[in-house]
Amino acid sequence: MRESKSKNLIITALMIAIVALATMFIRIPTINGYINLGDAMVYFSAFLLGKKYGALAAGLGSALGDVLGGYAIWAPWTFVIKGLMALIAGYFFEKSLDHKKIAGMPIMAYAGMVLAGLEMCLGYYIANGTIYGNWIVALGEVIPNMGQFSVGIVVSVLLVKALAKTPVKNVFKYEIN
Repeated sequence: MRESKSKNLIITALMIAIVALATMFIRIPTINGYINLGDAMVYFSAFLLGKKYGALAAGLGSALGDVLGGYAIWAPWTFVIKGLMALIAGYFFEKSLDHKKIAGMPIMAYAGMVLAGLEMCLGYYIANGTIYGNWIVALGEVIPNMGQFSVGIVVSVLLVKALAKTPVKNVFKYEIN
């Protein structure tokens, strides 16, 4: 039990760093923020670690990316939004393991990632409206956020599929074909 908990903590710490780097690495400016590849690592964290540790890695890593990247005002919002995003995705991964699959991933896992992405869009809409006091301008972030989570889904599934063919697959929380 102790080894498993230690392993989870080590992988969680590693994923916090990877999520932060993916959030900061490629940034495309938008009206009130930026789009990035962090969502791919948010989904990957949920798959790799499950809903609890995945949410921790996603929330802390994304918030850390905001702070280090000069967007500290977003960090508390990001911590909650991205943590919840991974929690939702992880929940669906957990519940869908015995369901029909597309490209080796359960169909319900894809549904969970889309639902998690929509939660992210709603969360940032509320954050934008609250921070800037303009709910119309906040709508301008919805489409870029939808694109960001869609790319995140594709990249994370490709990453999981690629790593499932290596010895790294032994650290995955969930097994795929």
